[in-house]
Amino acid sequence: MFMPKETKFFDLFDRQIDNVVEGAKLFRKMITTPAITVDNIDKMHAIEHNGDEVNHRIIDKLNESFITPFDREDILDLSNSTDNIIDGIYMIAKRYSLYKLLTPGEYSHKFAAVIEDSVLALQKVVHGLRNNKKSKEVMEQCVEINRLENMGDILRDEAISKLLNDEKDPIVVIKKKEMYESCENVTDLCEHVANIVESILVKNN
Repeated sequence: MFMPKETKFFDLFDRQIDNVVEGAKLFRKMITTPAITVDNIDKMHAIEHNGDEVNHRIIDKLNESFITPFDREDILDLSNSTDNIIDGIYMIAKRYSLYKLLTPGEYSHKFAAVIEDSVLALQKVVHGLRNNKKSKEVMEQCVEINRLENMGDILRDEAISKLLNDEKDPIVVIKKKEMYESCENVTDLCEHVANIVESILVKNN
């Protein structure tokens, strides 16, 4: 059973995933509006920096705590892996700007939607972590994240296939291929966090 009096970790996990949701929503706005601007890149950087700060606070809390709600290694893995998601989103946003891909096409739009949906499902997973009564709901969301990750795989393959068939400029091919693969990697990162939570629930129920 989780320790009901130890809420600080769960509060920090909630802050961390809420920050990732903010980043995913901004990323989708940047891709679909499109609004890949210096101002929005700066906003995304601030979100990524906030994620780093929360991650450091979790690690500090872990170092000073004698009692933790579940295994210390799982806390560290969950925190670092969640932080990797916003790092990945920020990196993609920067690359779209750096590579001057300022009018993203259909597949970029689809990837932005899948990433946002994955992160929103993951938000429910992390928020439900503190309450054992929500284990069934959490597991259902983990299944949804797995479905979205599979969708990301399909999107990546379709996008790259179309890119190779339609695009004649090899530099553009290289740039867009990297973006598609990086977007799919973010869905992998979301699935990894969901797997960590599933493992925590199995070990603590």
